Formats: sequence, structure tokens, C-alpha cells
Amino acid sequence: MDIMPIKNIDDWEMRLKRQDACWNCEILDRPVVCMAVCEPGYQQPEPKQTHANMAEYWLDAEYQAERRLAGIKATKYYGDALPFTFPNVGPDFFAACFGGSILFEEKTTSYIVPFVKDYAELDSMRFNYQSECFKNMEKLYDALIAINDGDCYIGWPDIHPGGDCLAGLRGSEVLCMDLYDYPDQVKKNVKMVTAELKKLLDFYSKKLGAYKYAVTGWPGIVSSKRWAVPSCDFAYMISTDDFREFFLEGIREECSFTEASIFHLDGKGSLKHLDALLEIDKLNTIQWIYGAGHGRASDWIPVYRKVQAAGKGVQINIGHDELDTIMQNLHPEGVFLNVGGIDDEEAANAVISKISKWR
Repeated sequence: MDIMPIKNIDDWEMRLKRQDACWNCEILDRPVVCMAVCEPGYQQPEPKQTHANMAEYWLDAEYQAERRLAGIKATKYYGDALPFTFPNVGPDFFAACFGGSILFEEKTTSYIVPFVKDYAELDSMRFNYQSECFKNMEKLYDALIAINDGDCYIGWPDIHPGGDCLAGLRGSEVLCMDLYDYPDQVKKNVKMVTAELKKLLDFYSKKLGAYKYAVTGWPGIVSSKRWAVPSCDFAYMISTDDFREFFLEGIREECSFTEASIFHLDGKGSLKHLDALLEIDKLNTIQWIYGAGHGRASDWIPVYRKVQAAGKGVQINIGHDELDTIMQNLHPEGVFLNVGGIDDEEAANAVISKISKWR
């Protein structure tokens, strides 16, 4: 794969190779560790125009591109970290492109208004590349691509298919009842949105590959391999039996669409589905998000051990003071490690030196 070099990072190819190997729980010269440090006192640029509402703020393509690139240029990337960004309208982008609308309430919060009242509506409904939401996303992409001159890789947007898409179309509470009232329709439409996902992944692979970008997305992994993020946040609300019956097979199929995959397992209520996920042969990695108020990564060692015992990798975000605990309790193969609390290059080099001895 012919990949665009990154400015001011001489070893960008080796950083990619380490992350490529990590998907298969392999290590080249040392385990993967990523650290990014923003310069002290950095402030985001002010918009050139006044935004009358939050929608204007989110969808001001030129400003969003400038804001993201300014943040990248103000950041130092250590270890295996590589600069990346992606256009974003929130987690309901995929569902909204079936015909819905996204509400933007804050600078970091957006959500879809459920709009499908009857499953019969979904018989002819498909992901619409002419929808307002998709066109807005394309404008965000165009603005980012236009000003990116080897500064970063531009990745896929946040895409939530499967149960999350149906929850966006119907509403989470309604979808919970649908599992009992309309089970056949739910299964039928999980298959439909999964098929639409494959087309969208092919679209972005071709679009971004034309600029020789490495493959990346919101988890921050940067790789020459085509990878994606299967997820089902809706599963927090349902039993393990219902998860297996309605959504597991769709997730299994999602994993077959790409060379590698990382499942976003979000919240303590979703942890009950880990056993089912670990049965998916083509799922490479688990990203376990335990949530605010539920400790730190080092408090969840048994979960990471379970994932590793199943032959899968883990992506772990830790503070630098947790490094010893992680190294003492896990093996390094397949660990994508993001280390926070690093202030400068000296501290980053100390982490790299320690990680290099992890066996």
C-alpha cells in the first residue's frame, strides 16, 4: 500500500508497521505505545464568522478543518502516535443518512431524532448518498482534505450500524419492545443496514485511499490495513440471549468486511456480552470503555486478561503511573497502549525505554 508520508516524523513508516503487526498480536522490535502532547497554553482558533446556533458551528466546514489542523500542528507525537483526524457530526451519522435529522445541542453533543414509525417504511429505505447529512459530511471532508499537506491522515467518520442504527431510526426504548413485538423485522433490517455498511466502507476506502492516507478513525489506531470499528452500544440495554439472537451475527459479518477490526465495548452493562464477542474469529481487538466513575484501566486487569486468553488484542488508555501494573499483569502482544500524563519528550522517552523491556 502506497501511503503518504507525514511531515516532521521521520520514522512514520516504522510506526505504521508496529501498529500493523499489533492487529495479529505480533511484536516487531517493541510493543505499540502512543503518546500525544499538546503544547502548553494552546487555544483553538476563533471562527471567522458568528455561529447563530450549534448546527452552524458543527457544519462550518472551513472552521472545523482549520480548528482540527491547528490542534494537530500544536501537538507532539511520541512513540507510535501519528497525527490523524476525521470529520464528525456525532455517532448518529449513519442512521441520519437513511433520512433523519441530527440535533446539535453542544459543541460535543449531537443526537438523532427517531423518525421511523412503521417497519414497512424500512422496506424501501436505504443509506442515501444524496441526503442532507451525507452532503454535510462531504463538505467537511472536502475542507479537511483541501488544507491537509502531509500534516495528518484523515480517517473514516464515526459509523454505528446494526443495533445502534436501528435504535437511531426507531428510538432505543421502542427498539427494546421491537425485539419482542417485531423480531423478524428487526432481524431483516439488521441485515439491511449491515449490507449498507459494506457499501459505505467501500466508498470511504476508495475516497481516502485516493489521497494515500493510512487507515484511521476515532480510536486513533493508524495502520496500512483496512480496519473498522464494529459496535453496538444499544446492547447495554438487552440480555445476552437477545444480543446473540439479534445482533451477534451482524457484528460477525461486519468484521468480515475489513482486514482488521476493533470492537468498541462501551459501559459496564455491555460487559456481559464479552463472551459472545470473543467467539468471533475475525474480530482482532477489544476496546473496553468502563466509563467515568468506574475506576481506571488498571482496575480492570481481569477483563484484559480474559480478552488476551481468547487470543484477541486490547486497546488500553492509561495514565503513565499505571504502566507498571499493566506490564506486570498482561503480556505485550496485541496491546495498543495509549499513555497519558506525559509532559515532554524526556518523559515520553522514559516510557518508550520501559515499554521496550516488556516481555
